[in-house]
Formats: sequence, C-alpha cells, structure tokens
Amino acid sequence: MILGRHGYETAVAGKNGFVCAVGRSWDLKKDNPAFWDPKIHGPICLSAPGARSFLPIYFKKTELAIAGRSSTQIEDAIVDGIAKGELPTPEPGSVSYMLSKQGYLNAGIKGPWLPHVMFFVPEIDPKALGSDLGDDVPLDAHEEKIGRYTTIDVPVSKWSDGTPASTDAH
Repeated sequence: MILGRHGYETAVAGKNGFVCAVGRSWDLKKDNPAFWDPKIHGPICLSAPGARSFLPIYFKKTELAIAGRSSTQIEDAIVDGIAKGELPTPEPGSVSYMLSKQGYLNAGIKGPWLPHVMFFVPEIDPKALGSDLGDDVPLDAHEEKIGRYTTIDVPVSKWSDGTPASTDAH
C-alpha cells in the first residue's frame, strides 16, 4: 500500500493476505516528541491476521492525522472505536516484519534500528516476558494501552536483502 492524499491506497494487490506499507509518525504515542516528525517512516509487512487487526487502527489514525486532528484527538478516537467494537484488537497470528534498511524510526538512532519481527498480542505486562532484563533477553516489549495490546519486538540477524545486521550502534 502507498500513502496518498486521502490515506493509504492499494498499489499492488497481493495473493496471500499479507499487506506491506510504510508507517508514519502518527502511530507513535501522543506524548512522543516525534509524533509529527515527517522524517519518520517504517517499512512494515503484516501477516494476514495482522493486516486484519492492526491496519484498521492504523488507517483510522492516518485518516485523523490527514484531517488535522491533534495527537490527543487521534488517541481518544482510537480508544472510543475499540470500546465500541468498531476497531479490532489483535487476532492470533498478528505478526509484522520490519526488515528494510530504508526505515527511519527514531531521531535518536543514526540509521535504521535492527531488523525485527513484531508480534501483536493481547495486553500483557512486558515484564512478564522478560523485556526489562537488559541485553540478556533478545526482545523488547511494550504495551499499547490505547490499542489494548502488547507489541513484542524480536531483533533478527539479517536485513531483507540478506546482509547481516550490525548491532554495533545499537
């Protein structure tokens, strides 16, 4: 999918239910200083369950961001949509792949972060997964309170082009 003037549009239809797009800054938490940073771009490919249950929330955020809503208004609309059952929570098998060197996810990191796979699961305390144990646990987990899910990021060793990922800067 590509971002057009009025939201995301299908550029090429796939055959397996996966959806790939480039995420933008308005998917960050509302108090993140980079919420409106136009440089933020994260190439992401979602499994079919991830596309069905993650993308509707992301598309709603995009619609509201394009309409000029504030970060607080966007968050409130998502919370309300989930509470009313108009927006989904993660389905089993909701996975995304962020393996492109072309991403720019954070102004504090020089270049792309590590290639990683993300699992979207129902809310669970990230500490229960060991994400606070430092470098001994090869994952990062964080709760997405407004979306009522937890994201588990697992770094992998290679980029999408097959080159090895360097962890020196991270």
